[in-house]
Amino acid sequence: MESFFRAILSLFCFVLIVRVIELHAAKDECQPKKCNHHAIRFPFRLKEQPDHCGYSGFELSCNEENQTVLELPRNVKLFVKRINYKAQWIKLHDPVDCLPRQLPNLNLSASPFQDYRDKINGPPQKYTIFNCSGQKLKTLYEYSSYEIHCLSVPGFVVIAFPSNSRHAFNLLNCTRTLMNISVIAVSEDMLYYQSDVQLSWSKPNCRKCEVEGKKCRLKINNSITADDTECWGKSKKQRDRPKELLATGIILGSCLLGIIPFGLYRVHHSYKAEKEGQLKIENFLEDYKALKPSRYSYADIKRITVQFKEKLGEGAYGTVFKGRLSNDVLVAVKVLNNFRATGEEFINEVGSMCRIHHVNVTRLIGFCADGNKRALVYEYMPNESLEKFIFVAKDKDRFLGWEKLQDIAMGIAKGIEYLHQGCDQQILHFDIKPHNILLDHNFIPKISDFGLAKLCSKEQSAVSMTVARGTMGYIAPEILSRNFGKASYKSDVYSFGMLLLEMVGGRKNIDVTVESTSQVYFPEWVYNCLDKGEEFGIRIESEGHAKIARKLTIVGLWCIQWYPTDRPSMKAVVQMLEAEVNSLTVPPNPFGHGDGVRTASVNIPRKPINRELEVIFE
Repeated sequence: MESFFRAILSLFCFVLIVRVIELHAAKDECQPKKCNHHAIRFPFRLKEQPDHCGYSGFELSCNEENQTVLELPRNVKLFVKRINYKAQWIKLHDPVDCLPRQLPNLNLSASPFQDYRDKINGPPQKYTIFNCSGQKLKTLYEYSSYEIHCLSVPGFVVIAFPSNSRHAFNLLNCTRTLMNISVIAVSEDMLYYQSDVQLSWSKPNCRKCEVEGKKCRLKINNSITADDTECWGKSKKQRDRPKELLATGIILGSCLLGIIPFGLYRVHHSYKAEKEGQLKIENFLEDYKALKPSRYSYADIKRITVQFKEKLGEGAYGTVFKGRLSNDVLVAVKVLNNFRATGEEFINEVGSMCRIHHVNVTRLIGFCADGNKRALVYEYMPNESLEKFIFVAKDKDRFLGWEKLQDIAMGIAKGIEYLHQGCDQQILHFDIKPHNILLDHNFIPKISDFGLAKLCSKEQSAVSMTVARGTMGYIAPEILSRNFGKASYKSDVYSFGMLLLEMVGGRKNIDVTVESTSQVYFPEWVYNCLDKGEEFGIRIESEGHAKIARKLTIVGLWCIQWYPTDRPSMKAVVQMLEAEVNSLTVPPNPFGHGDGVRTASVNIPRKPINRELEVIFE
């Protein structure tokens, strides 16, 4: 949390510094001002700004209605509609929409502005203002004359007539206006639009500064020369770069502001989960102290394995190393992965194996729970796992023989039966496969790896599961889909059935490297071989071996029925393995009709009936 507050403080200081810089810049008395939507800057200035902030004659004011006002000589006040600093022109508007009323007082020669049209049309035309009665308006346009609507009243028309016109014009009913001026020089736009006028200025010339994106100002030495202004400051590109950096800094700071708390939360959550996991394990081990498993420190584990020198294998939840105890007893040390801080696999394995004392289940010698370092110490199995023998069974040097395979199958079945019925609580393994069947020096099978196991009451027949457990190829259908029923001890029966079929076929049940596409779905291929009396993957040399292969196949097919209630219990499986093959019935074919060849003993698969089981919640 200290790091979090330090990061917040740093960000606050950064924002504060930026704000101070902005306020310091704001103290510049000649900074551009806003009036209405106009940005007032050099050569213009507002009245409240010092004289050096603008150029002579470019004084503006902001009235109470927030309107920008330009006052020209002889008290001509006009509203500013737009200022174009690059093109150096300003568009003005008469407050009462009648610019001609101010023409007698409008003297541009006394101001720094010129009529914008002078550049295009030359010097302005001179007009005389008349007040006429009874004149037809259409005659005015024939002589380039203009009616001044805002000054006209009913019965009298005010017109501006060009003074140098060569055309005769009936002035009998006209008199000069009382505007104290009869001849004025004015652009035609003023007479045509009568409310707006666009003026330009040539001095000061700040076009170069505007194009470069720099600021324009009076020269600091105040020397009056032909060019008494200068460009200063950074160009727009140079000014934008710090802004871009500032924006980038703010964005990165905002991201860090979001990431840091999240990261701290994750670290805190992980640390909390790890501590809770360690406390959970310590409480668990305190409860199981009566079972007297040996407890080792992590330093002991490193000493036993000689710094993890000899690796025996690796699984989903840990790596197994060969070790030696002080009394020269060989052991297998499984070092658990640390990616799950709750220690669920550790508790499952120790909790399950401390209850087990069976010849066909691996014996747990001890464990290590040293902080987040966890390991399990088992008796050493010199012949390693079953898969190293059955999947190379076509190799005569590695083939164990059909009698030995039958003994191994019987031992595994008795071990699973013990887990289901022989302990105080029912232990469901959920990961029966050849890799988890170890063989001792006499090839007696030992069930190992209880990381996915669950303990439940023997009176219950099903268990709820929040996630699927097991290895693909051995997972029962009901674990993947509730359409087949609920997970129970029958799920282990399914996995054992797949193991039996692999022992008979001599290859994995998921194998896309087979020569024939008809063998891709392994259980169906085994069923068809049994149905047609064909030889399996392993060569059979005698009738006795054929009977063993047929028995193991029939039992395996019974165990992998789709619906849990169609599968036998492990007690029934043991009885089937002890029985003669002729007394066994071929189970229904759950895989389809194969190539159409069927035996009389094979029944059509039944549609499932109500198979609801009572559920044990996790």
